Amino acid sequence: MQEHRLSVARTARYFTLGERSGAAAEVWFACHGYGQLAGRFLEKLRALDDGTRYLVAPEGLSRFYLSESSTERRVGASWMTREDRLAEIEDYVQYLDAVYQDVFGLLDRSQVTVHALGFSQGAATVSRWTAMGKARVDRLMLWGGEFPPDLDLTLQTIVDRLRAARLSLVYGRADQFITPKVVAAIAERLRAHGIPVREIPFDGGHELNDGVLNDLGGETLT
Repeated sequence: MQEHRLSVARTARYFTLGERSGAAAEVWFACHGYGQLAGRFLEKLRALDDGTRYLVAPEGLSRFYLSESSTERRVGASWMTREDRLAEIEDYVQYLDAVYQDVFGLLDRSQVTVHALGFSQGAATVSRWTAMGKARVDRLMLWGGEFPPDLDLTLQTIVDRLRAARLSLVYGRADQFITPKVVAAIAERLRAHGIPVREIPFDGGHELNDGVLNDLGGETLT
């Protein structure tokens, strides 16, 4: 048996909130978690929609049924699995670059700051995109998710990109997946490579939090 590969064109989608106009001072790219859909995920970010931000939620390229129930077959999406993972990572980095290019086809990049937020599985997604993609990210927020342990921090280009991205680790103190111990290990690894990182805990679990979103949105990048 031989494995063969080829590249194909396919249709992908993303959802937005806000106006793509000169009034936008910030563009936020938000990547959902495993089993979520971009449109529903973006609804959870409405606290950020104050007229100064253009919110962009790409959707993972692999959709699947979350349940085989005959009454309700809910659908979710995934960014990758362990099967053929390197190809899937390359595909979604190129896809996010394409979304970025599409967004800035009508916006002046020099007039806005770019914020990348990844929730749960989306945290590793935005980390790899920031480190390996063509986009310039001004702030990177990993919310309830891991920084990829296999991302090579001995490569100076990757380290430089992450240093410039003002990285934050946001997590609920009661999160059953990303515990304070896990966060501490991620922060230790990043700091060991000279990558500044801020930890932002909140009272809650594996979920988004409007209060924290408002606090993040109220911060000024200097």
